[in-house]
Amino acid sequence: MCWPMQVPSGLQLPFSWVRVRDNRAYISGHIPLNEGGSIAHPLGKVGAEVSAEEGYQAARRVALAHLGSLKRALGDLDRISAWLRVFAMVNVAPEFNQTPLVTNGYSDLILELYGPEVGAHARSSIGMMIPLNAPVNCEAEVEIDG
Repeated sequence: MCWPMQVPSGLQLPFSWVRVRDNRAYISGHIPLNEGGSIAHPLGKVGAEVSAEEGYQAARRVALAHLGSLKRALGDLDRISAWLRVFAMVNVAPEFNQTPLVTNGYSDLILELYGPEVGAHARSSIGMMIPLNAPVNCEAEVEIDG
């Protein structure tokens, strides 16, 4: 799992990485991070500077960043009773239209860790410009116990 994001100098982020309300945890958009919290490379558009496979691996890193934020917010990842929704935004070159291939990196990791009963989730995967030129940015919602 990852450390908190090392926010680039001059950038202010006036929001919570995870907002817990009742039996839900809402996870803000995260980009791929290295274990220490620095922004992971490669950076750029999938289908140009970043291959679909590199995008897939980047999406896995986003899932790990989410897990790190959830661990810090919840104290115990076993409190997650269901992954409900993932919204993935992929930084795409103009002709790249295979965003689901990239986002599968996120979904596959969650399903590997939580299994289909808890890990199955609704998902959207769209192409757009991403802050900091990251190849992918995801937000999610989970159901939690206690």
